[in-house]
Amino acid sequence: MSYLITIMVVAILLLLLLIIKCRVHAFVALFIVSLFTAVATGISVDKILPTLLSGFGNTLASVALLVGLGAMIGRILEITGGAKVLADTLINKFGEKKAPFALGVASLLFGFPIFFDAGLVVMLPIIFSVAKQFGGSVLRYALPSAGAFAVMHTFLPPHPGPVAASDLLGANVGLLVLVGLICAIPTWYISAYLYGQYIGKKISLDLPKTFLNLNPINETIINPPKFGKVMFILLLPLCLIMLDTVLNTLSVTKVIDGSQFWVQSLRLIGKTPIALLITLIATILLLKDQRSNEQLEKICDNALAPICAIILVTGAGGMFGGVLRASGIGNALSQALSDTGMPIIVAAFIIATALRVAQGSATVALTTTAALIAPTVANMPELSQFDLCFIVIAIASGATVFSHFNDSGFWLISRFFEMDTKTTLKTWTVMETLIGFVGFTLALIGSLLL
Repeated sequence: MSYLITIMVVAILLLLLLIIKCRVHAFVALFIVSLFTAVATGISVDKILPTLLSGFGNTLASVALLVGLGAMIGRILEITGGAKVLADTLINKFGEKKAPFALGVASLLFGFPIFFDAGLVVMLPIIFSVAKQFGGSVLRYALPSAGAFAVMHTFLPPHPGPVAASDLLGANVGLLVLVGLICAIPTWYISAYLYGQYIGKKISLDLPKTFLNLNPINETIINPPKFGKVMFILLLPLCLIMLDTVLNTLSVTKVIDGSQFWVQSLRLIGKTPIALLITLIATILLLKDQRSNEQLEKICDNALAPICAIILVTGAGGMFGGVLRASGIGNALSQALSDTGMPIIVAAFIIATALRVAQGSATVALTTTAALIAPTVANMPELSQFDLCFIVIAIASGATVFSHFNDSGFWLISRFFEMDTKTTLKTWTVMETLIGFVGFTLALIGSLLL
């Protein structure tokens, strides 16, 4: 057992060395480390490639569909002006004093289908315009919005990290959406909104000098969609996914007969890939007045290109997990954790935190941690689906904390808001760390109660 644990430690150190020191892309680094681990642990030569491909393919089977469909939905909403309509309506509803809260709520809703960096870029002109209109430190408006995208990106499907983690651990995606929302909303409110209002009073940050050079998205949007359409599109996948979760619960509790055709048909509609496909079709039909069919096709095509690297990294994380399972390292780690008496949810958070601090990428930390502990989880049949979902949230929380110089999101925030490094550490890094620890606390409490 000690030999296998040593191989695991060396593999992680090698992974960090390749990514941090040698600047090797995470996909290539994970591929190399997976191959090294397979050879070092004695997997027979004729089974090494099938093991790698099996782990890679099984992960992509669930991740690629969700990430691709989510990216297209988010991109269409972005281009057609859905984000601005959503933000403007909520700001008018909540008023001047609650404008930061409204921006945060808009970002939470818009952050379901769209990735962190893309969502932030879309919201930037809106954030700056609101800050200029109402005055005060830009941080009051920026952090609630940026924090919302950060929370949704790590806590909820169809984002690649939680999807890959749920697949590796065997967590129900529909239930994860429900648990993720329950954890994400209070986490955002405490860590991003309340903290944003607090630090906004302490640190006065002016509008960026480049603000006047930005092209406001409302100047390029003709005939933006109605607020009702935008809300329908954002809530449709959630409702469909919940349909599967609710019917599954009713079937398990014998309230209904789960073998009936109508139950199975409705549950199929509620499966996440089908729910997102239905939502994409609905989005295209509802917003066809804003763009021609040719333009919508081009928007969908352009949405897929930027996510290629993300999908490959998550697939490589699944490859690493497949090697860990086949080599017996997972079982050795399970035994080691049992000997320490550390709860699996705490171990998951600590491992994810260490990987996050060391290499910066939340997605890599999420997928690698899930791959590491998946065999341990598989050997714990007493874990319920709720337990598995809370473990995913714990991993996501650990993968969020201590954003610093090796995190692209750190520099994205610093550059967009024209903050020096010290100020970014005092604002963005602190907020990300709060998100991680609050999210983990909620997950831990949830695992103890359910």
